[in-house]
Amino acid sequence: MGELDREAGAGYGAILLRSALVLASLWLFVVALQLIKTHPRAKLVSSVFFMCLPDQVLVYGDCAVNPDPNAEELADIAVQSADSAAAFGIEPRVALLSYSTGTSGEGADVDKVREATRLARERRPDLLIDGPLQYDAATVPSVAASKAPGSPVAGRATVLVFPDLNSGNATYKAVQRSAGVVSVGPMLQGLRRPVNDLSRGALVEDIVYTIALTAVQATEAVKAEPERLPQPWLAGTPSST
Repeated sequence: MGELDREAGAGYGAILLRSALVLASLWLFVVALQLIKTHPRAKLVSSVFFMCLPDQVLVYGDCAVNPDPNAEELADIAVQSADSAAAFGIEPRVALLSYSTGTSGEGADVDKVREATRLARERRPDLLIDGPLQYDAATVPSVAASKAPGSPVAGRATVLVFPDLNSGNATYKAVQRSAGVVSVGPMLQGLRRPVNDLSRGALVEDIVYTIALTAVQATEAVKAEPERLPQPWLAGTPSST
């Protein structure tokens, strides 16, 4: 069928390289959800892109999977994205984005982001999380000083969580293409084991990036659950299976 399934770290990392003539990305998610399933601490599967700007790397989520997450799901995406950032050495300062900053606007969309921010803070008080924030207030210090002066995140956000797929996907592509920024991803998160996807237009460097991302995810999974690994693997000797 033209597919390659590779397992790394005794089942902790899986890179599914699929034939574009046989399977679409939808089937990757179907297989992953059926066989690997979501992590016990995750309510859904989401994704992040690592946006490699000239002076920093920003994490964008979710720009590839969930069309219109509700407040609870958006909070879960924020927490997952923060953990993914930390796994790659990026200090997570999480901004939940909206067309309004703070209390400057009202409406169902803003209320959703506001509630998601509350839920994410409640779930992970150890993280710096703020919202709703406009993109400029989240990333530009001078704008943050006037729009959100008391925010611990505004002006220095490293993890940007978009309210829906429309805004997230459009923004990452706009930044990637208009600013000539290298974007690495999407990297899936929220599964019990790492799984990532490559498109039919993937270049060699895309494949290398995806392998590297999945290897780091696998390493973090090993650290989190070392007891689930076969003892010979932990000892550095080949397993008999």
